[in-house]
Amino acid sequence: MAAEGAETLGGDGAVAAVAQSLPTWLQRGVVDLFPAGEQEHPDQRLSARLAEAQRQGRPLRVKLGIDPTGSDIHLGHSILFRKLRAFQDAGHTAVLIIGDFTARIGDPTGKNATRVQLSAEAVEANATTYLSQLGQGRPRESALLDFETPGRLEVRRNSEWLAGLDLPSVIDLLGTATVGQMLAKEDFSNRYGSGAPIALHEFLYPLLQGYDSVAVRSDLELGGTDQKFNVARGRDLQRHHGQRPQFALLLPILPGTDGVQKMSKSLGNTVGLQEDPLSTYSKLEKVPDGAVESYLTLLTDLDLADLPENPRGRQKAMALAITAGLHGEASARAAQADAGRLVAGAAGDGAAAAEVPEASLGLVQFPAKAFYLLAAVGLCASSSEARRAIQGGGVKLDGEKLVDPNQEFGAVSALEGKVLQLGKKTFRRLVAP
Repeated sequence: MAAEGAETLGGDGAVAAVAQSLPTWLQRGVVDLFPAGEQEHPDQRLSARLAEAQRQGRPLRVKLGIDPTGSDIHLGHSILFRKLRAFQDAGHTAVLIIGDFTARIGDPTGKNATRVQLSAEAVEANATTYLSQLGQGRPRESALLDFETPGRLEVRRNSEWLAGLDLPSVIDLLGTATVGQMLAKEDFSNRYGSGAPIALHEFLYPLLQGYDSVAVRSDLELGGTDQKFNVARGRDLQRHHGQRPQFALLLPILPGTDGVQKMSKSLGNTVGLQEDPLSTYSKLEKVPDGAVESYLTLLTDLDLADLPENPRGRQKAMALAITAGLHGEASARAAQADAGRLVAGAAGDGAAAAEVPEASLGLVQFPAKAFYLLAAVGLCASSSEARRAIQGGGVKLDGEKLVDPNQEFGAVSALEGKVLQLGKKTFRRLVAP
C-alpha cells in the first residue's frame, strides 16, 4: 500500500502555492493538504473537487470526528470547528462524527501508554456537553457550528456502524494495513522502541476512524497535524471499498497560553469556551508575543495587515476579537475595560467598578484558612495546590498579596465583596451565600 506521505505538500512554500488556488475563506491557517497533485483533476486537486461540486449543484461532505473523552472544549479544539463552520457557510455539509465507539478505545496519538477505556455512559455524557458548547439549541449567529440551516450539519455517532461489525468485517479491516505501517506511526514507534507496551486494540483505532470516512462517504476530512496518519487511513479504506478517496486538510496545533506547549487542560494553559468573558480576555491579553500571530490567524477573521504593528496592540486586538467571538462584542469590550481596572489597582476603586465573576462563600466553613478558602470557592483544585499558589506569591486579596497559607478569616463579613485573584488571569468577587 502506497504511503500517503508521498502525496502531501512538501513545505510551507508548496502549501502556500496550493492554498492560493482555493477560495479565500478556505486558505487561512492551512498547513497541509493532500493529495495536492499538479493535475487539475477532482481527485487530485481540492480546488477542482470544489468546482465539480458547484457544477453538479451538490455540497461536499466535510468530515470532522471528535472523541468525547472529556467534558470541556477549549480554544485549541475550536480551530477545527471554525474551519468546519466556514464550509457550512459556503454551502457544504458538515458531518460531525461523535466517536462514541472509538472514544471507548481512546486515540493513541500523543500518548506514551495505553489509555484507560471509558464507559458508554461517560462518553455519552461528555458528548452531550460537547454539543451544547458547539451551539446546539442556540441561534447560528451565536453558535460555533450552524445547527439551524437545513442540510448544513449531520451529527452521527460512529457506534451506528462500528458496533455492528462482525468478525469477518474486522478481519477485512485489519487486512488493509501491515504491522510495519502501524509501527511507522510516531507514537507507536516511540513506544515500541522504548519497550512500552502497545495493546493490540490500539492498532484498531486508526482503522476504525478511517472506516468512519467510508460510512459517511466523506469528500474531505479536517484534522490537526497530529492526525495525519489517522486521516490517511481513511483514504486507504475508501479506496479499498471502491469509493473516491477524501481530501485531507490539516490545521496546526494551537500553543497554550504559555506560548510554548500545546494547549492542554492537563498543562493548565487553556482557555475554555465556557469561561466567563473577563477570564477569557484576561488570559488572552497575556499570551506571549511569539504566539499572538497564531492566535490571530487561527482564531479570528481579522485582516492582519490592518492591525497595529506594535506587539501590545496586536495582543489586545487578538484578545478582544476572540472574546467577542465567544461572548459577543458588548461583553468583550466590558471585559477589556474590567481587566484594565483590575490591573490598574485591584485594591482601589478600579476593582469595585469592575464586573468580576462572583464566587459564593456558601460552601466555606468559618473560621477558614487561606489555603482552604481557595479550594472551597473553586479557584484551586485542591488544598495542596492552593498552598503552593500562595507560597509562590500568586494569590492576592483586594490587591494585597497573601503570603501565609494559614492566614485565618473568621467570618463571611471579613471577605464579602472582596476580589480574590489567582495569578494574573483569574479574578473572583467573593459574595455571601
